[in-house]
Formats: sequence, C-alpha cells, structure tokens
Amino acid sequence: MEFKAMKTVALFCILAILVNPGTAQDYRLTSPGGDLQLGVHLAPEPLLKLWQREKQVLEISVPGMKVVEHPDRENHWEVIGVQRDSVNETIMPVIREKAARLPDRFHELTLSFQSDRAITFRLYNEGMAYRWSTRYADSLTILSEDLVLHFDDADSAYFQSDEQFLSSYETPYEHEKIRDIETGRLLLLPVLAHKKEGPFIMVTESDLRDFPGLWFRGTGTKSLESVQPPFPCDPDGVGTPCEFVARVEGHRNYPWRIFAVADSETELIDNHMVYLLASPSLIEETSWIDPGVVAFDWWAKMNIYGVDFKAGINTGTAKYFIDFCEVYGFKYFLFDDGWCPREDLLSVVPELDMEEVAGYAGEKGVKLLLWVYWKGLKNQFDEAFDQFEEWGIEGIKMDFMNRDDQPMVRFIEKVAKEAARRKMVVNYHGVYKPAGLRRTYPNILTREGLIEFEYNGWSHHVTPEHHNLLPYIRMFTGPMDYIPATMRNATPSNFRPVDDYPMGQGTRAHSMALFVILNSPMTMLPDSPSDYYREAECTEFLAQIPVEWDETRLLEGQIGKYTVLARRSSNDWYVGAITNDSAREINLPADFLAEGKYRVEFIQDGINAGSRANDYTKGEWIIYAGEPLNLALAPSGGWVAKISPMPEDGSSF
Repeated sequence: MEFKAMKTVALFCILAILVNPGTAQDYRLTSPGGDLQLGVHLAPEPLLKLWQREKQVLEISVPGMKVVEHPDRENHWEVIGVQRDSVNETIMPVIREKAARLPDRFHELTLSFQSDRAITFRLYNEGMAYRWSTRYADSLTILSEDLVLHFDDADSAYFQSDEQFLSSYETPYEHEKIRDIETGRLLLLPVLAHKKEGPFIMVTESDLRDFPGLWFRGTGTKSLESVQPPFPCDPDGVGTPCEFVARVEGHRNYPWRIFAVADSETELIDNHMVYLLASPSLIEETSWIDPGVVAFDWWAKMNIYGVDFKAGINTGTAKYFIDFCEVYGFKYFLFDDGWCPREDLLSVVPELDMEEVAGYAGEKGVKLLLWVYWKGLKNQFDEAFDQFEEWGIEGIKMDFMNRDDQPMVRFIEKVAKEAARRKMVVNYHGVYKPAGLRRTYPNILTREGLIEFEYNGWSHHVTPEHHNLLPYIRMFTGPMDYIPATMRNATPSNFRPVDDYPMGQGTRAHSMALFVILNSPMTMLPDSPSDYYREAECTEFLAQIPVEWDETRLLEGQIGKYTVLARRSSNDWYVGAITNDSAREINLPADFLAEGKYRVEFIQDGINAGSRANDYTKGEWIIYAGEPLNLALAPSGGWVAKISPMPEDGSSF
C-alpha cells in the first residue's frame, strides 16, 4: 500500500467571486522554490504563460473542451470560485522503480467557472500541470479537448511521429525545429522541446483513465496543436471512426497535461511528475506484487544448444528455461507468443503440457508468465483469467493493442484491475507510453511503447545513440521494457539485422550497462539460456543487479551522446555508463558515495572492443568516497559496476 509522510497543507478558499463578462481576469501562481511563475489570463479565453526566472519559456492557448450537450457554455469564462492549495509531502511508492521516497511539493490554483467547469493548475519546482473537470449531472460527448503550444522560432523538439492513430508507439525518435514540423504531422507523447537559449520542456500527460490519449500535430509554424484519437465506432478499432473522441460521465476529472521544465538532463532524470499526478493505488494489499528478472522464449527458443531435445514451444524447452532461472535466481519465466492460438487462450499447443510445466516451476521456485493477444483476452476474459489462475500463472504480458482511443484506455485499466484481483502482475506491449496507471495499479510493472531490442531483428534503429535518447525522453514517463543485456554484441559497422538470431549494437559492457540505466521493475533477458551459460561470468554479474531502487542519480550525461547513471539499493550502488559511436574518457568523481571505503566490481570495454564488440575485461578496485573513477569507453562502448561499502580492515560485512 502506498504511504505518504511529512504532509503540510494550506488551504485558502474564495467562493462566489463574480466577474462581469468580458472583464480581464488574471491570476498568478509561483512554484514553491520561486523559479517558475504561471500567469493565467481568461479574456476572451484561457491563455497561460510560463516563466522561468522571469523569462517566458512557454505560452499555451487553452480554449477548453467542446461537448455536444452544452455548446452554449464552451466560451463562458466567468469565475465563480478560486481555491489555492499548498502541499508538501513525501510519497513512498509501492514499487521502488526509481526511488524509495518521492517529494511531492507544489502550489495549486483551481478556478471554477459558471459553466460547470473548472481548471486546476499545479506548479512544482520541476514544472507545471493542469487538468479540466466538469460538474454536469448528465453524461457528456466530448468532441475535443483543445490546446495550442507556442514556442520561440529557434526552439526544437525530440519526438516520435506516426501517420495514423493506430500506433504501437514504436517509431524512431526525431529531432527538428518546431517550425519545420509540417502541418498535420502527428506527434506522439512525450515530446521533449528544447529552448535554443534555455531549458528543456517535457510535454506529456498523467492520470489517463477512461479518456483518449493526447497527441499533437505540426502546424508548419512554431506552434503545436493538440489532437486526440477519435472514438472507434467498431469495437476492434478498425473502420470509419466516430465524430467524437469520448463519452464520459458529466461529473469527473480529466487527465493532467504536464509541462516539465528542466535546465539539464539531470533534472529530466530527477523528475517524478507523471507518477505524482496519477491517482493513488487502488490495490489495498500489495505484498504479493513481486518485481524481478524474466527469461522468455520468443527470440531464444530457436537458439538453444548443447541439449538432448528439440528446442521449441514444448515442455522440455520450458523446463530448460525454468532450470536456468533457478540457477541464477531469476524470478520469472515467460511463455511468449506461440504457446496457444492467438485468439484462443484456452487451447495449449500439443507439445506443451502446461500443468506439468506449472508444477515443475512451482518446485523450482520460479514464477510463470503468459503472453496474450489483447483481442483473445477480450473475447475470453473471464474464462481465460480463470484458466490462468487454475494453472498458477502469476502474470501476463498483453500485446498488439496499438491504440490509445478511449475504449482501449478503458480496456487497459480493466485488465490491470482484474489481474490485481487475481494477484497477477502485468506487462503491456504494443501499447502507448506510461501515463500514471502504474501508480493506480502497481501490479503494472513495465510496458513497451518504444523501439526496443526486438527491432534488431529487422532494422538498424536500435543504435547506441538511441540508447542515449531513451533515459531522457521515454524513461521520463515511466518504466520501459527494453530487454537489455544481450550477449550477442556487434559494433555498428558489423551489425546485421537477423530476424531469428538478433544481435545488439554496442559492446558487451554497453549492453550490460543498459541493465542499470534503462529502468524496469520487470527486466527481461533477450538471449537463450545457452548464451548466458556460455557467458557465465557476465550472467553472474547481471544476476546481482536489482530491479528496484532506493535512489537514482544521473552523474553525467548529454542527450543522444552519453549517459552515466547511478542507482542505489540499500548500501550498494550500481553504475552504468554508455556512449554513442564516439569513444569517451570520463573522469568520474565518486562524490555520490557516503564517506568510507568501497569495493568496485566492474566490467569494462576490452582493448579491442572497438572492433570486436564482445571484448571485455572484469576487474576490481578499492576506493574511498570522492576518489575519481577513470572510465575508458570504446566507440559504442560502456562500463558497469557494483560499488559496495567495506569496513576499514578490508574484511567483508
């Protein structure tokens, strides 16, 4: 269960403030630290101006929501109530995906209008967010929620784009001047804008529940305008869409629109606004939720060797994976696509005895997960969950949703809720970015919504540069199932897409550092157990890396170029460093360590790693806090370490 501590709240209410129509109405809000200021101007319609240290960084036109039932109230901005709050508390999340304690400190302003609508603004030291609410007795048909972002002429943005709303969120990141984004081009969230002379502005959303996801589109100018996927007239999301985006209860809150402000990459890593703005956990008892590492059979099943059985989706292969998990202490084995017909989750392929495998896994202390096609689960919802529960399945990986219209967002939550009722964890693939639901249902341990390791099978997209974009863009929104730490390593010049035997771009040390850098409380291993047995020294190193963290710090980094990230679990620190295709020397002070003596166990690029990507060396240093760590990263290289405190006499604790 989620906990809060150190809470102080100041509440000031001014009710029944009547303002004549057409009269200018201006309100101000300042962040707790004073660096950010928000100006709200309401005539003739809401206009927001966000300043950082008295310099404007963003302007937002917020015309509001268009609804079928009350078109006469859309432009009524007469304020009848003003409420100001101030909150300073600490959230202790159920799943320590980045930290054990999250400060939640903000100032809040709520404006209630005569039109039965209200808008709430929150200003953190880390950024601004706002959300709409409606207070109608009847239900509503939402035509659109409109806003326009206005940037400066030289501002640029990092983003993913797609040609249609039916998207798996698996397109490469692009970087363009905002003014050069052509009219009508669809941009997926998150969008990371970068002021030419100023901060980053991260645009995304949180508390997305029973409402379509937010997108933006280019205008051919320095502005971006919002757009949302229409409500599908066909329940499977195909065919001609309806002419509205949502049907909702008239009395409700809508998703938070987030505009985080970061002076540096460090502040992007340190930002928790997506989590903090989400609804608190609806799961009362959470001790059964168990993060961990997953071995899975999709890429790996055809690459097992040194065994006396034919590898495939069968009982023998499953037991081989389960044995591997037991040997190294990995928590889960996942049956991926192929264990059943996609639209019949009640029929298991003949070569697989699910009851026998489930019993074997139980004896070995390994938990089982099942991949499911979303439409198959939708059509067999109760029967499938009953069957999974009977088998003793502890979680599901649902795939191919490829939409974020209102019915799909609603179904995503329905699955999380039912899985929680059955004490099952969830991993979503073929899905939109995280938008806060993992706080509401902490059994959601990870999700896709990015180009991840599997794209090495058919593309060149998964580059070391891509790895150095993910921590600052996609990881801002929440955990991501990248599937790191391949033992089949290649330099970019030697890399080839091989569909049934994928390799990864980057050195061995680079691929292992991703295990620390890319955040996921459910981390999946891409290769077969045979590969990890062959590389036992590296596998043993990976097996000691946790998937939950008490603290996360970016020690150094520049978006797209290099990343040095440290994470603490109890008294141990784990550090991952990766670079793009440029070699890099990093002199890293160990000033993030508490005073004392430490053992540093590391894997680094070998002397020939620039030409032979699997060349690495394993070593050990003894250091004192504050002493420099000298890292030599090959092109596309990396470094990964476990740093543990030592008593002064040199013995182990």
